[in-house]
Amino acid sequence: MAFEVIIPNAGESVTSANVAQWHKADGDSVQKGDILLTIETDKVSQEIEAEQNGTLQIITPEGEEVAIGTVVAKIAEGAASSSPAPATPATPVEAATPVTQEAPASASASTTVIDVIVPAAGESVTSANVASWHVSNGDTVSKGDALVTLETDKVSSELEAEENGTIEIITPEGEEVSIGSLIAKITVGAATPAAASPAPTPTPAATPAAKVAEPKPITPTPVPTTPAAPKAAPAKPSEEGRSTRKKMSMLRRKIASHLVDAQQTAAILTTFNEVDMSAIMKLRKEVQEDFVKKHGCKLGFMSLFVKAVTQALKDVPSINGRIDGTDVIQNHFYDIGVAVGTEKGLVVPVLRDCDKKGFAEIEQDILGYAEKARDGKIEMSDLQGGVFTISNGGVYGSLLSTPIINPPQSGILGMHTIQQRPVAVNGKVEIRPMMYLALSYDHRLVDGKEAVTFLIRIKDCLENPTRMMLEM
Repeated sequence: MAFEVIIPNAGESVTSANVAQWHKADGDSVQKGDILLTIETDKVSQEIEAEQNGTLQIITPEGEEVAIGTVVAKIAEGAASSSPAPATPATPVEAATPVTQEAPASASASTTVIDVIVPAAGESVTSANVASWHVSNGDTVSKGDALVTLETDKVSSELEAEENGTIEIITPEGEEVSIGSLIAKITVGAATPAAASPAPTPTPAATPAAKVAEPKPITPTPVPTTPAAPKAAPAKPSEEGRSTRKKMSMLRRKIASHLVDAQQTAAILTTFNEVDMSAIMKLRKEVQEDFVKKHGCKLGFMSLFVKAVTQALKDVPSINGRIDGTDVIQNHFYDIGVAVGTEKGLVVPVLRDCDKKGFAEIEQDILGYAEKARDGKIEMSDLQGGVFTISNGGVYGSLLSTPIINPPQSGILGMHTIQQRPVAVNGKVEIRPMMYLALSYDHRLVDGKEAVTFLIRIKDCLENPTRMMLEM
């Protein structure tokens, strides 16, 4: 009797689910409690476990959307154990010939194929781009080796080999595939037929025949599909004349559409000011050693800017709001997004409840996000829910810019490079470390007076950092 694996009910409003990933292959032997597959709805992702032992028969492949209650697989009781290799005990001379015939079968039984599939990357992510393969078709890979970099419109990530074996690449670089798609296979134990050489044991009489026949199955082993390696080459963008065409990454496409949408839906205006960084630089120099000893991280400029923005949002609350249709939604929390540039594009992780955190906590959050962004491990939840954004173009040497707001937010602060410039101080010209600040805001919600007041409040906090620390 076969047990049916069905898509369970996942809530009143959920009518269908996506078969995101099978964790077992068709025909695999499964045990009760083994994770069979991951399904995704428009709300959550969920893992389904085997409810009995047996052999898995997959009906619905990965990437398919099915209704709640659909049978996607069956588990046949005890069929997996029907690979009887009791032919080995045959000791008579006549049994020597059948042993040689069954050797390839036992070799193939020891060979396992592991599917490399595109994993789920968040509720709203339905596809990914195969950005680059780090191995070639037919290569021998080891467990933990980086195989491929995948890109979605949010983040990029690397898939690693789960076992040692030979890789067969199915989807070339530059191709966009849906979540759950099979993009490669790893053949594990392809060289293990050599382990079948214990078969000489039952060959007391038929020595020559058995020994000649046995090395034959081993000869195919050196064929780790190396001839097919050239197939990986067309995946790279081909050069046409003096220019090269390649597909835009999903992350870059998302950034492009997001920025165009911001320009088309908001009335963006930018106001500028400059801040004397002398006091902040002096403060950091004085407390840095003690700060590092106590918290294990440096006091950077960004945590000071985050706290200054938090204070300014409290003083000018209209900027801590957003337009939703004909309504204005006023936020009473302070989740600040910090733009982080990566090799793949810009991401904006959000620092939560900045009004309740100290400088050290903010610095540690920033370091954590920077590491996750570098490793391609930023999650969807890390990027959602910010009320305001800070962008630091100064780290790249930008002297002045007009940042674009991150909808549906109503403001973004642009930090720029610190430059020694002559300024008038108490009637005298002095050289001071100066930074230009730019505030872009949605003029539909924020008036010019409020924007200028907001920017001056930030300037005051930064030029008097000790007072800011007392107020926080």
